[in-house]
Amino acid sequence: MLALFIKGLIIGFAIAAPVGPIGVLCIQRSLHDGFKIGLMTGLGAALADGTYGLIAGFGLTTLSSLLIGHQFWIRSLGGLFLLYLGIKLFLSPPREKSAGNSDRSPWHALGTTYLLTITNPATILSFVAIFAGFGLSQTSSDYVHAIVLVLGITLGSAIWWMLLSGGVAFILHHRLSPTVMKNINRVSGIIILIFGIYALSMQ
Repeated sequence: MLALFIKGLIIGFAIAAPVGPIGVLCIQRSLHDGFKIGLMTGLGAALADGTYGLIAGFGLTTLSSLLIGHQFWIRSLGGLFLLYLGIKLFLSPPREKSAGNSDRSPWHALGTTYLLTITNPATILSFVAIFAGFGLSQTSSDYVHAIVLVLGITLGSAIWWMLLSGGVAFILHHRLSPTVMKNINRVSGIIILIFGIYALSMQ
């Protein structure tokens, strides 16, 4: 059981590490709003992965089929959301350091990235492949093992986001001038816009 949990940790860390739109958003928010907001941004993605992992692990085939069957509309919503975030980031002015803590809600940070990550129903297929690779069938005797694996994956992903947001926030957050932060906002916005356009073009 412990070995399965450790494997889940490694898988979750590896899944989260590649830089995508969530990674860019986490870095930008960590720089602009500090560690807490950056961490909650990453945790939203980790929880979404955990949600899809549970759906796959418990063999909820009806729900899986429904999500995958409607992935065109779900992913289109995600692509449009990326476009919105990209434009918002591009136009976002840098926060003054003297203003104190960010007024952005941690739950807003978590919720936006949860929605962004959950709008990729094909993630279920990845988890189905992972469970098959570990020889977990959809039987009651394997539900405990599925939960352990999903917890490991979610925690592994959360550890990556904690390291990323913590490293960025504590090393760079207070060292950037408003001009540099404004440029970072614009670059981040453009990158996320590109991800949004790509997501919509792949439909």
